[in-house]
Amino acid sequence: MSLEALVAPRLFNGETFLDHHALLIEGEMIAAAVPRSDVPSHAAVTTLPSGVVAPGFIDAQVNGGGGRLFNETPDVDTLGAIAAAHRKHGSTALLPTYITDKPEGMRLAIEAAKAAIAQGVPGIAGIHLEGPYLSVARKGAHDPALIRPLTEEDVDLILGCGIETVLLTVAPENAPNRLIRRLTEGGVIVSLGHTDADYDTAMAAADAGATGITHLFNAMSPLQNREPGVTGAALDHGGLWAGIIADGHHVHRGALSLALRAKRAPGRLFLVSDAMPTAGDPNDVFYLNGRKVTRRNGALTLDNGTLAGSDLTMDHAVRYSVAHLGIDLGEVLRMASLYPAQFLKLDRRGRLAPGFRADLVHLDETLATRGLWIAGKKLVG
Repeated sequence: MSLEALVAPRLFNGETFLDHHALLIEGEMIAAAVPRSDVPSHAAVTTLPSGVVAPGFIDAQVNGGGGRLFNETPDVDTLGAIAAAHRKHGSTALLPTYITDKPEGMRLAIEAAKAAIAQGVPGIAGIHLEGPYLSVARKGAHDPALIRPLTEEDVDLILGCGIETVLLTVAPENAPNRLIRRLTEGGVIVSLGHTDADYDTAMAAADAGATGITHLFNAMSPLQNREPGVTGAALDHGGLWAGIIADGHHVHRGALSLALRAKRAPGRLFLVSDAMPTAGDPNDVFYLNGRKVTRRNGALTLDNGTLAGSDLTMDHAVRYSVAHLGIDLGEVLRMASLYPAQFLKLDRRGRLAPGFRADLVHLDETLATRGLWIAGKKLVG
């Protein structure tokens, strides 16, 4: 097997920065990170003149991109187009997200994700089912007519879907703890979202096995002095990881900064895009469950003003976090790769270390994506 050496002014290995080092890649895996002077003579060397090489971004919530929407056409071709659009912005792994819809649509989405993984579509790492087991009171852009309770039959379908990484967003008031426990014991990652539950209900769902919070602050009961709500539970329960949409539209930067300081470990905040078809596409209009969504000044809204996903990409979220949240670059890169890898239990991703997959992104001085590799194969740049 040939040895490749990727030399960059800076490498971020998931923990720390290494200057004037080379990343050694054998096939799909990382062999080592060594000083430039220690690159073996037989290695094929590629030298990047500037920027930083970091673990590829991992996005747990992607509804669409490149003009395509998973809910509209749940098939392998759509997933390939969505993944390709987000690769241009640094995402080496993502969970295509299928939101509240009819049962037959959800089955098609599951089969599409399963087929895409079997066919090796680059970047498709599982599936995220966001609903339909949500709260009508906190529906956001989800169609209330399609929201319903989680049943034993639904659990049977999800547990038997044949996909290793399944993320399921539920409202605990519409998903009994006994079913949450059954799902998590079967390997499903359960996240709380689109919920009006109180603090105690959310904490009980976490104790039953839920480990995530879907787009913290958005579409959930807020933090108040006498009722901390799901937001307070997210910050207070150390076992809960929380995705955040860092785009300047979904959450005020002050609220995000407070959450970053308040979040109890070991659960962390991590970046998600919640991207819709407009991400990486010039068209400003698309339709969600038959309802018009329009992009204006970077925000996506229904005609009534309700936010409907985002126009965000992961490299944009990284830039926003550095520029507006006061987080150092290393921590932001962990929020874009290592933390979502840990939350989603994607072993061998999120670090540039021996034995890890060679999934990496090359960012220039402005933190824009200039190159991307998945399993050692260069796909962008």
